Amino acid sequence: MFLFGIPYNSRIAQVERLWQHRCTWAHHSWSRNRHLRSATMDIGMIGLGRMGAGMARRLAGAGHRVVGFDPDYGARARLQGHGLDVAGSLETLAGGLPGPRVLWLMVPAGEKVDQTIDALLPLLSVEDVIIDGGNSHYKDTLRRVATLAGRRIHYLDCGTSGGVWGLTEGYCLMVGGDPAVIERLRPIFESLAPEGGEGWGRVGPCGAGHFAKMVHNGIEYGLMQAYAEGFSILQHKEAFGLDVSQVAEIWRHGSVVRSWLLDLTARALAKPGGLAGIAPYVADSGEGRWAVDEAIDLDVPAPVITQALIQRLRSRDAESFSDRLVAAMRHEFGGHPIKEK
Repeated sequence: MFLFGIPYNSRIAQVERLWQHRCTWAHHSWSRNRHLRSATMDIGMIGLGRMGAGMARRLAGAGHRVVGFDPDYGARARLQGHGLDVAGSLETLAGGLPGPRVLWLMVPAGEKVDQTIDALLPLLSVEDVIIDGGNSHYKDTLRRVATLAGRRIHYLDCGTSGGVWGLTEGYCLMVGGDPAVIERLRPIFESLAPEGGEGWGRVGPCGAGHFAKMVHNGIEYGLMQAYAEGFSILQHKEAFGLDVSQVAEIWRHGSVVRSWLLDLTARALAKPGGLAGIAPYVADSGEGRWAVDEAIDLDVPAPVITQALIQRLRSRDAESFSDRLVAAMRHEFGGHPIKEK
């Protein structure tokens, strides 16, 4: 099989080499410019999953002293030898940081954030800072801020975007909280952000960071759904025999719909087997639902984000009762045939 006149397997290898080159360049650029940072700091990273581990490594690579902890031994073990200290407990982590401590949480939203904060409270002192970099609901953030304010512990909410590519490309950071505290921690945010000082900033008071990230993810739902529907139309036009991987590659250059999401789409489609073996099940981590709820509360029409969320829910219904009922109704009123299972 050929793609752009090049054997298909060669084209796959070429795409992978281009991506590897881009990541290698970004990593070298990030390492080369570490001396431009204004200061280095001590920080504890709690939660060493896919994003937390990458953020810890990026901070350590920028010269900061990072002490990491995760309740999962495997997550801790994977970070050994990456230039940071790995603690076996929250007590060890807190005891290994000078005051006032800076603790960054990258744990799943909801109860786990509350549980982590509750476990930390006996270990913290006045003026310590907790940064929640996960996808918490902004209303939960406001509740936590009120609780910690009485203890004179600072709480920042940081909407974080970048995924697994953040280690080399940098993370987009939407920060909410006290301007003075955020400014004091500027070296941390600048080290995590893309080179050049872009892609991060204080967006408002406590809660604003997570609110901005919630809307960001709602937009992401809509963009992904639009790409998915467009490529599905291309795939189903059998008369033209379109190569959707080729079209994606063409659109990446000069098109008004080019984007990083399109880059990733082209990369996925160029892999051997394409989408074969991938179940048509799309999860959601909550932010899309919250964005739709907020749009309703604010009387703001958001049909694209709402429909994108509904499509994700629809993907999980392998035995759709509603679809079967519609087929039954068509048969009842019009005698339309029913496809047997």
